Amino acid sequence: MQTRSTEPKEPTTTANPMARKRRGQPIHGWVIIDKPLGMSSTKVVGRVRYLLDAQKAGHGGTLDPLASGILPIALGEATKTVSYAMDGRKTYEFTAQWGQSTATDDLEGDVIKTSDHRPTEQEILAVLSEFEGDIDQVPPIYSAIKIDGKRAYDLARAKQDVKMVPRRVKINQLELLGSPEIDSAQFRVSCGKGTYIRSLARDIGVRLDTVAHVTRLRRTAVGPFLEKHAISLDSLETLGHSAPDSQALLDVEAVLDDIPALALTAEQARRLRHGQVISMIDVTNQSAFKDMGQGDVFCAMAEGKLIALAKCIGGEIRALRVLNR
Repeated sequence: MQTRSTEPKEPTTTANPMARKRRGQPIHGWVIIDKPLGMSSTKVVGRVRYLLDAQKAGHGGTLDPLASGILPIALGEATKTVSYAMDGRKTYEFTAQWGQSTATDDLEGDVIKTSDHRPTEQEILAVLSEFEGDIDQVPPIYSAIKIDGKRAYDLARAKQDVKMVPRRVKINQLELLGSPEIDSAQFRVSCGKGTYIRSLARDIGVRLDTVAHVTRLRRTAVGPFLEKHAISLDSLETLGHSAPDSQALLDVEAVLDDIPALALTAEQARRLRHGQVISMIDVTNQSAFKDMGQGDVFCAMAEGKLIALAKCIGGEIRALRVLNR
């Protein structure tokens, strides 16, 4: 099973930025897909874009073919907010198989080491806290991390020596869901950007005096997006071009729930859209502004719509990303 879903990547966009006129409709917002097994994230993006006849689409965090679950698809101007999905906390459920380690730390690779030891449930519970908080983690050699400009998995497939450097990642919570069989255990993990679930399962196995690899992975949350927000590709196909008018399309702002919002006047919005600055003095009467400090990012709103992501810099409000809708 491939579990490369926690590797940060640039959002995949299927639109051609050099084209004079994009094909499709100017649809803006988020569609949260429950990605099926056996399909790449890139193919899901392409399918969603085709079904909705959307001009532009990208995903907020890769899930590889043998992983399932939450895959946020950004459409139109929502692609400008993809980083907020990718940087958000993610939740996964996974199964670790004891007694075998593989070259890829999942089902895809060849078995490279075996162990007869099988940890008990009590032994597993006793070590979980060691993997919570800020920890150092060595990514799998079969990963998209670049080494001297080349992907690690390309080097590994070419049988070249790949040395991965430990990285600091954050595990918010790790819990044992159950051990229905002596050879495996099921877990739920809530983690930050850059965490590899394959590495986590591998390291838990080593700590328990055995070896392990991931046999099942499902992502159940990405930032504010949960399973209840998700729709299957089959359901989206049934909706077809009516999907943008249904509950399947979430607002662009849906990914920005944790970012404060500041309402602007029509004139202030116009200035921000045109790259001009706004004096912070002009918005000091707003209660939302009182909680903002220098360097804080916020949602600049006008008439109930997000017009820009902006920042307070040196007594001025400056636009970081302007949304054109």
